[in-house]
Amino acid sequence: MRIKKLLVAVSLTTGSLLPSLTQAQNNSVIAVQVNKPIADVQPTMWGVFFEDINLGADGGIYAELVKNRSFEFFKPMMGWSVKQPLRENDPVAALTSPVLVVNRKEENTANPRYINVTVDHVAKGNLGLTNEGFRGMGIKKDLRYDFSVMYHQSASGVKMHIELVDSTGKFLGGTTVAPNEAGSEWHKTAASFTANETVLKAKMNIWFEGNGVIDLDMISLFPSDTWKNRPGGMRADMIQKLADLKPGFIRFPGGCIVEGFDLSQRYQWKKTLGPIEDRQLIINRWNFEFAHRPAPDYFQTFGLGFFEYFQLAEDIGAAPLPILNCGMACQFNSAEVVPVGDIDPYVQDALDLIEFANGDVTTKWGKVRAGMGHPAPFNLKMMGVGNENWGPQYIERLKIFTKAIKSKYPDFKLVNSSGIAPNGDMFDYLNKELHAMKADIIDEHYYQKPEWFLANAKRYDNYPRNGSKVFGGEYAAQSDKTVSIDNKNNWLTAISEAAFMTGLERNAGVVSMASYAPLFAHADGWQWTPDLIWVNNLQSYGTPNYYVQKLYSTNKGTNVVPALMDGQAVTGQDSLYVSAVTDKNTNEVIIKVVNASANAVNKVITINGAKKLTPAATVTLLKGNSVLDVNSFATPEAVSPVASTVQVKGNKLAASLPAYSFSVYRIGMK
Repeated sequence: MRIKKLLVAVSLTTGSLLPSLTQAQNNSVIAVQVNKPIADVQPTMWGVFFEDINLGADGGIYAELVKNRSFEFFKPMMGWSVKQPLRENDPVAALTSPVLVVNRKEENTANPRYINVTVDHVAKGNLGLTNEGFRGMGIKKDLRYDFSVMYHQSASGVKMHIELVDSTGKFLGGTTVAPNEAGSEWHKTAASFTANETVLKAKMNIWFEGNGVIDLDMISLFPSDTWKNRPGGMRADMIQKLADLKPGFIRFPGGCIVEGFDLSQRYQWKKTLGPIEDRQLIINRWNFEFAHRPAPDYFQTFGLGFFEYFQLAEDIGAAPLPILNCGMACQFNSAEVVPVGDIDPYVQDALDLIEFANGDVTTKWGKVRAGMGHPAPFNLKMMGVGNENWGPQYIERLKIFTKAIKSKYPDFKLVNSSGIAPNGDMFDYLNKELHAMKADIIDEHYYQKPEWFLANAKRYDNYPRNGSKVFGGEYAAQSDKTVSIDNKNNWLTAISEAAFMTGLERNAGVVSMASYAPLFAHADGWQWTPDLIWVNNLQSYGTPNYYVQKLYSTNKGTNVVPALMDGQAVTGQDSLYVSAVTDKNTNEVIIKVVNASANAVNKVITINGAKKLTPAATVTLLKGNSVLDVNSFATPEAVSPVASTVQVKGNKLAASLPAYSFSVYRIGMK
């Protein structure tokens, strides 16, 4: 019954009443005029937005397998358990733990805690630690795993036996380390081993042997198959999903984590640089944001910091787009602000970030970048000031940032917030103020129902061409409602986004950037849905929405050209949505067509203005069997693109558009 009601609702979202097949086929052709470009498509047009939500960083793209490796969570032993088999039936002995948490805050504010372990003539198996990982540890057969730990001891005498086990305690692989350095300094020891089985949710044991007292910190385990095989790097399958999108930009690190619940919890990029043991952990605001999806073990270790974000952008060929706090915490939470008279340090952070990214190695922050292994600049051209901030207090602070940054870097582009919604009093106020400021780029967010996306394909048709540009910074069609745990990445949401994106592409003279949000979600650790890419500890898959994004970003083109039906842009007539671009690099015309109706439609596409066309076009079709179709770990490509060819006769081709489908045509021009 629920499905039947939903299908009725779907039919009402697809552009008035659904036309009959005969009626749809009798309408005019779709005419594409390739020799009359109307706007340039920016290289940054289609990108990705990364936020550390849904275990996106720790437990996600940051490949560390040990949770709470430095004992800095609010509960210092969260993720860890002490194993003392011989003491289980001795209640008196159990009162004295051989494992103590020590806090050296006065000595080391960035990483104050470590554990002190007393090993009193212990045989292997009688004293140990277990780490549960991030919802378990994904382990792969025949893969090397790299263990490391920082330690301090007065005298050697303790061995540590490292082992991976499954849920039954079965041994999956391990090694032994015998720290031999002694004295007042901290040292690091490391060892590697190979796993003998593939397990989705393993855990790590450390068994102590010998006699002595040892301090331990930064207990770490990494798979060797990280992205580009970098030690301590990123999870390769997740980054490959991003690289496959060929994004024009990557926005980072958020999102709401930039603001923080209050300013003490805001993201501070300078604290994410340098050796990982010196990076100060903070709580992730998604730890406690939703009572219906609590994540009390969600923190930011910053093993993935700003240097790594810039490096990632470079790796995947994307322009970096960092977002910085503007002196305002989340207005939904504390609404804390820095007095305008005290905002200089926040502004200086922005100026220093530009120097860190672009400065010569002789500059203060350029030298820091070079010291981290990247003497060449990262070529940063833009940044965001504030995230989803609003009101006069935002405009007041934004003006200060803008003046300071533009005075030193006049060609540097700034992305400004238009609030949390694409309409209403908040949006109208900000839009007016930002245009009056001649803002470079205005960041608009749309978390709406599918019918909103279909109805707003014409949103930017009448925006002024000369003035502030638009960044569709966060968008995702909601199958249920915003912040609902029942939202699904189904084909209906994906096709409505595809229709909306024809309007973004058609208006590339106004819209210079766009990105879906959020990007990643862990199947056992998400706070928000829908999301573009879903992962567990071993697998990742793209949603139907991911494939829509991919078809746009890998068929970007360089110039928008008219695609008209009856002399009008195709924005819902016959439930069709169309945009077209040419690619001067490949000398092709690329036509995107969404059929948002329950009926198959046949159209003739004419390509005018080209001297000669190739005799065949490549057509890539994306569709589901039902608007409710989703991808999953079991069927990761249930909704995925299928390529074929269609004949081009003269300047015409016959377009067969299945019900609820998204088609991309590429035709060579000679």
